[in-house]
Parts: sequence; C-alpha cells; structure tokens
Amino acid sequence: MLHKTTMNMKIAIIYATQHGCADKCAHTLANEIDINTAIINLELSTDVNLNAFDTLIIGGSIHAGAINKKVKKFIDKYQDIILQKKLGLFLCCLYEGEKALQQFQDAYPELLRNKAIAHGLFGGEIDFEKMNFFEKAIIKKVANIEESFSKINYSNIKDFAQKMLL
Repeated sequence: MLHKTTMNMKIAIIYATQHGCADKCAHTLANEIDINTAIINLELSTDVNLNAFDTLIIGGSIHAGAINKKVKKFIDKYQDIILQKKLGLFLCCLYEGEKALQQFQDAYPELLRNKAIAHGLFGGEIDFEKMNFFEKAIIKKVANIEESFSKINYSNIKDFAQKMLL
C-alpha cells in the first residue's frame, strides 16, 4: 500500500543510453514505480527543470569503463539541486559483485552516493545490432563476446523501485 505522500510525489528518471540498455531499465523502473513519473533521456533533452520534481532517479550505463558522458555532465551541472532532492542512483554494467560496485563508485560522486536512498545495479546487455563496426570489433576482441545477450536484472529493478517508494 502506498502512503498518501508517496502518491503525491513527482519523480523524474533521468538517464542516458548509448545502445538502449539504460533506456530499457528506465522504462521498466517507471512501470514498477507507476506514479507521477517522468522519463527524461539526456540524449534527447539536456535542460531539465528539476524544481518540478520531489524525487530524482539518475542512471546510465558503462562504456569503456566510464559512465555515459551526458550523465556525468548533468550531475556536474546540477549537483547542488540534486543534493536537495530524494535521490536514487542506478547503473547498467555487465560486471557483477565487487567489480560492479567499483564501477558504481567510479560513476557517481561520493556526495551523491551517500545521499541516495537506493543504489541499483541493473545488469547489462550487448546488442550488436545497435553497434557500429568499430564497437563490435572492440567488444569481440576485448571482451571475447561473439553474440548479443542480455543480463538485465529485473529483480534488482523491482527492489530499487520499492526502496524509492518508501
């Protein structure tokens, strides 16, 4: 049962995606939250009125060891406002365990990590159909991956949504 205050919350899921994994996770998360949720893709819009929202969920995916540059720029630009909001952070990456935790720590500033009420590691996927020739070649050589696959952790997305609604 949702609290009355939760039902009046305005939530923004703000993310950037290169090949669609963070997009898929953001939409899945919005469906799990299911109340007053705006989905903002930083690939399409960089000016966001954060004052319209009580709660911010920020996420992105790891490429070449770093979070999407648009997410980083967004955080750098709006960090003071972000710190005034209820906050959740998520990351899409192929690693699990300690390596995934390290990528999460590297992706988000300590101030934001400490402020966030939910941290989400949503898994990742490789979709060769959405990659250019050079991206495919690098993935095949460096990661020794030959075909597309998905390791999105839908259970982690659901758990994250529940934490955000408390």
